[in-house]
Amino acid sequence: MSSLPESSPGLSLLARVEALLFAAPGPVTAQQLAAALDVPTREAKKALDAYAASLERRGIRLQRHQGRVQLTTAPEAAPWVERLLGLEATTRLSRAALETLAIVAYRQPVTRPQINAIRGVNSDGVMKSLLSKGLIEEMGRAEGPGRPILYGTTADFLLHFGLNSLDDLPPLDLDEPEAETEPDTLLKG
Repeated sequence: MSSLPESSPGLSLLARVEALLFAAPGPVTAQQLAAALDVPTREAKKALDAYAASLERRGIRLQRHQGRVQLTTAPEAAPWVERLLGLEATTRLSRAALETLAIVAYRQPVTRPQINAIRGVNSDGVMKSLLSKGLIEEMGRAEGPGRPILYGTTADFLLHFGLNSLDDLPPLDLDEPEAETEPDTLLKG
């Protein structure tokens, strides 16, 4: 059996979750926290939800990405964090990079040919730039012909845009009339 105390006086489950997240070298899963705390995963998940809610008006946030969580600074604190660390202002992204990033964020996992088809132009250079900035990453390969690489966003993408999870993305409005009209139907009329 473990030599760890079942509970320390005055140290709630939330406090123990906070300590583990603070000490973790990177993002962790709820299962990892549950194992370290010797509690069921559902309890660890409930504690994470409660902890995230408690941070809403504070200088740190709980960021969720691909089933993992980590502590990050609040996006609103960026100017002071940058000043403290001597960082330059966040790199600006070109319109093409933002367009490509939006496609990846909303369609992930997505292939380069799919991105090119949506944008109507070759996205090789933009994709290389986004990969080098760590905003997108390879997520595997599609099952189709040639097995193209699948791309998705990273935790750095969330940090860059001040999002706690992909669920925080604004809703995608596809109700534009042009998006519903097929090019072939325009030629037949």
